[in-house]
Amino acid sequence: MPRSQLLMGGQKSGKSRRAELLARQWLAGASGREAVLVATGQPWDAEMRERIARHQRDRAERVPGMTTLEEPRELARVLAEHSAPQRMLVIDCLTLWLTNWLMPAETEESQSKTAQDQDWNAQIAHFLIELEAAKGPVILVGNEIGLGVIPMGAEVRAFVDALGVLNQQVAAHCETVTFMCAGLPMAVKGPQP
Repeated sequence: MPRSQLLMGGQKSGKSRRAELLARQWLAGASGREAVLVATGQPWDAEMRERIARHQRDRAERVPGMTTLEEPRELARVLAEHSAPQRMLVIDCLTLWLTNWLMPAETEESQSKTAQDQDWNAQIAHFLIELEAAKGPVILVGNEIGLGVIPMGAEVRAFVDALGVLNQQVAAHCETVTFMCAGLPMAVKGPQP
């Protein structure tokens, strides 16, 4: 099992299902192993609450031994505190993590765009250090949203750009990168399990 894997693709491309399959294989590989899903999604509205509940139900059926830890922003801290040789961490998803940093919910305290960018840059740098130092396997799930038309609005274009940069940074630090398309894994980097 590679130490770090990035699973990328469009919405409903099979990324999370692939991560669950890898977690199931990890758990079945030896006794005493653990798998923890680190969920970055937040229940902003009724549809998102239902989506999260559905994912929780489906995941419980597909990977009964996996536990869930909800953390929308502090993924570097999660890696530092929860990575262990016998524990696989599945972080789902990097896109929502970026959203939580760069486009926080209106209820959160507002700050200047410059301060927000500085906080994000420090967070990603810390995250990449902790990813390299992880003691157990880490699977990262993220969206590839830059394959479509160029968005009309400046804010959305900036987000697409930021996600593209994040994906490049994370991919550079992962042993394997897999692109998911229509539920099928395509090897991009490294050996594929």
